[in-house]
Amino acid sequence: MSPTPTGNVSTVPHAKRLLWAGFAAILATAVGFAIRGGILDNWGAEYGFTATQLGAIGGTGLSGFCFGVIIGGLVADKIGYGKLVVAAFVMHVLSAIVTLSAGPENPYAILYWGTFLFGVANGTLEAVANPLVATLFPHNRTHYLNILHAAWPAGLVLGSALGWILDDRFHLSWKIQLSLFLIPTAVYGWMFLGQKAPRSEASEKGIGLAEMFKEVGLLGSLVVCYLLSLFFANALGLSQNTGYMIAGALLLAVGVITRFSLGSFLLFILFATHLLVGAVELGTDSWIQNITGNLFSSQQGKWLFIWTSALMFALRFCADWIERHLKLSPVGLLLVCALLASLGLALTSQINSFGMALLALSIYAIGKTFFWPTMLAVASDRFPRTGALAISIMGGIGMLSAGVIGGPGLGYAKDRFAGEELAGANPAAYAEYRSPTPSKFLFFADATGLDGRKFGGIAEKLAAARNTADPKAAYEALTPIERTVHEASIAGDRRTLRADAFVPAFMAVVYLALLLYFKSIGGYRVLHLNTTGSRPSSARVAP
Repeated sequence: MSPTPTGNVSTVPHAKRLLWAGFAAILATAVGFAIRGGILDNWGAEYGFTATQLGAIGGTGLSGFCFGVIIGGLVADKIGYGKLVVAAFVMHVLSAIVTLSAGPENPYAILYWGTFLFGVANGTLEAVANPLVATLFPHNRTHYLNILHAAWPAGLVLGSALGWILDDRFHLSWKIQLSLFLIPTAVYGWMFLGQKAPRSEASEKGIGLAEMFKEVGLLGSLVVCYLLSLFFANALGLSQNTGYMIAGALLLAVGVITRFSLGSFLLFILFATHLLVGAVELGTDSWIQNITGNLFSSQQGKWLFIWTSALMFALRFCADWIERHLKLSPVGLLLVCALLASLGLALTSQINSFGMALLALSIYAIGKTFFWPTMLAVASDRFPRTGALAISIMGGIGMLSAGVIGGPGLGYAKDRFAGEELAGANPAAYAEYRSPTPSKFLFFADATGLDGRKFGGIAEKLAAARNTADPKAAYEALTPIERTVHEASIAGDRRTLRADAFVPAFMAVVYLALLLYFKSIGGYRVLHLNTTGSRPSSARVAP
């Protein structure tokens, strides 16, 4: 059963139920993601994990997501979306069982693999929800994919709020907190139950996996394989050369499958740009609450996080209105968003009051709101022959980039800039507070930041003073050297945000080039397959 590609409304009778089932699925992944992020400190305190171990446990969720979404995308058109939903549901429940079984004996391995299973389940659901909604609403993908992904910020707010209330106020066990994500899990399982999902256009026309892969080809696969080489080297502890060798073998396998098809250069550009989307959106999100908490207080940082996430949730229901009333094509919308995101990050680097932070982060939030779902819509609009494959790979690229480039890259920048600021302001304090371990990132020179444990003591002292005194007088609780160290850390945060602002600025250049390209060929058009599997142009969208 396939929706007829005419009009803006799906002809599948239960399309809206499937849309909201996908919404519930992504909501469940976001709630679980937020809760797990909030209880990392509980695990550290209960089992004595180091920061490195906690980082590895958290990171394996991102890795599992990538494997789930890419493998799910490979088999979705072959086995159907329904079986993938069942597999994801089982893995979600199994991940909870494994994680909740953690005890004093070997807790690291249990929590690590429980989180990995959770990530695979999340990725599998993404491999279902994105192509399913793209298939259900073939002429209005930008609008409905944005609605689908409104579930992500909603889930982050809900999961984070539950964690703050149950942990910070009522001090409930982390096992009780974690169990709560099973509620939205049960909801999406019920909503998908008994529903027949349509097949993608490519699958409906009988296009096989090898043929779907041809437009991805060697160029598109090169982006994935590069990120996988970083994953193999960083997450698995292999040498970078070994990572390159494994990635090279995978690229060779793709060449054999596609008969060494080079692939679409446009799709390669979209994949490479989505790498930047993952880095600047999810990578920045992983640090922004830490940075704002450092500039103000952890409580204010939490409120800023809630506000920006709620703003994203609301705006993702407005993509269709923006396209129709502002006459923007999906690429035009992406260009505007990139400019706003760059401006928002640049302004955030200058904030010195809560009000200014609210304004700056609101601009940044508006900018990043439409990146992820609109990129998926563009790939689905322009490459229907790839079925579920291209947008599933794109989702994996974004998430993997956040884990191996975005988060680590911003951490490296923070270490480098804070260390440089302190070394310039007070060499003696730098000698005392410098980290014993240098920070490494890609091909950049090693950088030496601040010792996390020593700086953590300053942060705790300042946080305690903020809770008991006038915030303006909180610095009086610190010694002169401690103030210098903290000021260097804040200066490092500001420089990190300024550097981060260049990423969406570069993305804006790419989107402008794409806009000019589409204008040169008569405007942005949504493509569909005819009965022979070729691609005639369909309705033109505003340039």
